[in-house]
Amino acid sequence: MHRRTFAFGLGILFLTTFHLARAQQPPTKIPRIGYLMTRFLDPVRSEALRQGLRELGYVEGKTIVIEWRSAEGKLDRLPALVAELVRLKVDVIVTSGPLPTRVTKDATSTIPIVMAQVNDPVGNGFVASLARPGGNITGLSTLAPEISGKQLELLKEILPSLSRAAVFGTSTQPGNSQALREV
Repeated sequence: MHRRTFAFGLGILFLTTFHLARAQQPPTKIPRIGYLMTRFLDPVRSEALRQGLRELGYVEGKTIVIEWRSAEGKLDRLPALVAELVRLKVDVIVTSGPLPTRVTKDATSTIPIVMAQVNDPVGNGFVASLARPGGNITGLSTLAPEISGKQLELLKEILPSLSRAAVFGTSTQPGNSQALREV
């Protein structure tokens, strides 16, 4: 009888201790994404990001927090917005375009940065190379001069009577002048 009482008491003690230990552990940290853009929030892009995160099992407001920050066209606001994201200790910062990427790169070398809509990350000095970016920046490059000829070919196929085409771009932005020459 004493053995059963002892075993029962030990079991209760273990369960109580286990329950208290679990109750005292801090809740699981919810990942925070900082999203920095120069213009106003694009509902199509923001929903695409949310959808992609949902497909990975993340739901905004439940299993992940997204800190949306927009300079609303006032580019001088970017440094303060980045500083705010750094202070919030976000786990990653997503940048939309070369200017937010530059400002974020200057603000932190420890928080991972995922760049989007950057024409030439190497030419902009964001990464060492596309194959081995190094540092804390990764993302997508829109520079693809090797397909410029194919794009013109497809355009000619769609419009057989096409004899001239104009290509618009900013020649002073890294990568654009190379891409414009190759067209």
